[in-house]
Amino acid sequence: MEQWIYFLHPPRENFAGTMTDEEQAVWGEHVKLLTQRLEEGSLILAGPTLGTTNTGICVFEAPDEDAAQAYMQADPAIASGMARGELRGFQAAFLRGATAG
Repeated sequence: MEQWIYFLHPPRENFAGTMTDEEQAVWGEHVKLLTQRLEEGSLILAGPTLGTTNTGICVFEAPDEDAAQAYMQADPAIASGMARGELRGFQAAFLRGATAG
């Protein structure tokens, strides 16, 4: 299984502090999906960056780029058009508590 990362680029600065009711509803669905993926084991970590630009990151496993692209596109924040997704391959090289090698 390969590791991937996608970035969720918000539509404006201070997005977390200025969400409309509609945006909050979509982000609620985003949180539900990430929780499900974490429980299923495909999600490694996810969260927002802090400050005025609340870019989100999602590190996960998928078998190939097509599957990774589908994984990202299924995120309600991206599927709704409220956030722009950016997919890249990823490799966790240093992880606290993990043995190097």
